[in-house]
Amino acid sequence: MLVYQNTVAGFLADVDDNMIDSKVQAKVRERLNMGVSDSELTSWGNSLVRVAAPLRRSRVPGDAGVSIECQLPMSSKRIDFILSGYNGVGEPHVVIIELKQWSEVSVTAQDGLVQTFLGGGIRTTSHPSYQAWSYAEYLHGFNETVELEGIHLQPCAFLHNCTDGTAVLDKRYAVYTEQAPVFLKQNVSHLRGFLEHFVQTGDNGVLMDKIDHGRIRPSKSLADSLVALLKKQREFILLDEQKVAFELAMAAIRNCQANASAPKQVLIVRGGPGTGKSVVAINLLVSALAEGNNAAYVTKNAAPRDVYESKLTGTTGTLAKTRYRALFKGSGAFVESAADAFDALIVDEAHRLNEKSGLYANLGENQIKEIIDAARCSVFFLDEDQRIHINDIGSEDEIRRWAEAACAEVTDLDLPSQFRCNGEDGYLAFVDNFLGIRPTAHTSLEDMDYEFEVVDNLVELDAWVRARNAETGKARLVAGYCWDWVSKKNPAAMDFDFPGFQRQWNLTDDGNLWILKPESIDQIGCIHTCQGLECDYIGVLIGPDLRRDFESGLVTTHPEARSRHDRSVFGWKKRLAADPAGTRALLDALIKNTYRTLMTRGMKGCAVCFVD
Repeated sequence: MLVYQNTVAGFLADVDDNMIDSKVQAKVRERLNMGVSDSELTSWGNSLVRVAAPLRRSRVPGDAGVSIECQLPMSSKRIDFILSGYNGVGEPHVVIIELKQWSEVSVTAQDGLVQTFLGGGIRTTSHPSYQAWSYAEYLHGFNETVELEGIHLQPCAFLHNCTDGTAVLDKRYAVYTEQAPVFLKQNVSHLRGFLEHFVQTGDNGVLMDKIDHGRIRPSKSLADSLVALLKKQREFILLDEQKVAFELAMAAIRNCQANASAPKQVLIVRGGPGTGKSVVAINLLVSALAEGNNAAYVTKNAAPRDVYESKLTGTTGTLAKTRYRALFKGSGAFVESAADAFDALIVDEAHRLNEKSGLYANLGENQIKEIIDAARCSVFFLDEDQRIHINDIGSEDEIRRWAEAACAEVTDLDLPSQFRCNGEDGYLAFVDNFLGIRPTAHTSLEDMDYEFEVVDNLVELDAWVRARNAETGKARLVAGYCWDWVSKKNPAAMDFDFPGFQRQWNLTDDGNLWILKPESIDQIGCIHTCQGLECDYIGVLIGPDLRRDFESGLVTTHPEARSRHDRSVFGWKKRLAADPAGTRALLDALIKNTYRTLMTRGMKGCAVCFVD
């Protein structure tokens, strides 16, 4: 969405009249229906005056287009400044300029990230070249007009207060600065030449008008490249019932595409651990895109999004991976989506959906409702036994309720588990019995080809995991969230400190990709970075929030033993006071579901150790 639009001549007049910040503020309120902070208003006054200087002295024509605060489609991100027109041979060009008031920048060890003073302190943020390039790549990948009309997008960054380029031009960022050059305070003449090179004839803002009214959908080139990547990944091959679920879902998507008057379609695909829900989901995403649909893969938890994006793109590099990032969305991304903005939304781990969205859970009405409203066809992959957060509302009943309200047709089907024994889900039944979730006949694993062991201490558990990791490279250690994340502020501190065993949580540099990294064998994963993901063998440290009497088999849960950093049971004491019985039952289920989920991350084996 375009906020402020003008020609170069009109923009310079607004700057000369000292009205540019007020005019942009008025347009933001009018078109985006949002307020503007004092700091943002000040930044416009400072930065827009600075970018006016090279334009004023350049040969860029006065009828070239200027757009300020252009909101990206299906996103809250806005592009600072855009100049549009035609180059010397008549090719359409849109120059994207990321404006920064930074005076000092320092490098970080993370790819594409720098540190600078923001919001009252030193913070880590995207490199301005990466930011400008990613915006250009997003427009190219999701605005049909850009591809069909051959509009060239040229990003750059202007740090008009910065004179020391040592950090921002460091060679580790070369892959980004080559795509989007950085201009410092003393480089105004270079910026002027850059703008003159790409915009020699004006367009009166026509190019950005075309882009603003262009159809929002992934480009054909983006879809084709994703199809090619999928074909190279053997782990995404569909088997048996997975193929059935895939074809039924694709039929529903095609029906909506072919018949605009057809009712919305909602598919509920039930499947426990090891059923390949995510494999089907990724195949649906790629195939829906390949057939010209505007589709996205959705999860509340960031870990599956990051891991499957990484697995799908393989070793294609960060630049290429960023092209696909907008296809992987959080569940709160649809609060302001227009009705039927998407042809298909594929929702993995739907049991983790929340009612409200936003950092403070204060946005929107209901995530299930918003997803169904935003898509002609929505596919929910569901395992209600993996609801592990006090705010999880994803259930079949809730999905059906909102589907009925939207007059959608509902189809449901099941994916069988790979943890099978004598025609039953043997290991899952054993885990349910072991954790006291429900009594089953599977009190042992004698008839099943699955390795399970209870070890006496953490040293033994670590040795068990390392021995199996030496065989396959796919064994990891996880734990219940009962230990504070002290290493977050003190990188030298150990989050787990037991005799002969010291470890840290994985929640540092590796983030959501920890399960893929070889060095993660030296860390401990938690439910938030492994749910929805699998490895060959899993070692599970069961904290004091769950205790099992091995003589009687009695299992008790203790929410007070959870770490104060764990948000999954945040507010439980207040709920307990208001509804003791209901809250106790909910907490008991959440804690047991957490360990059920952790114990089913290993496809070939699991070892557990109780600290109590």
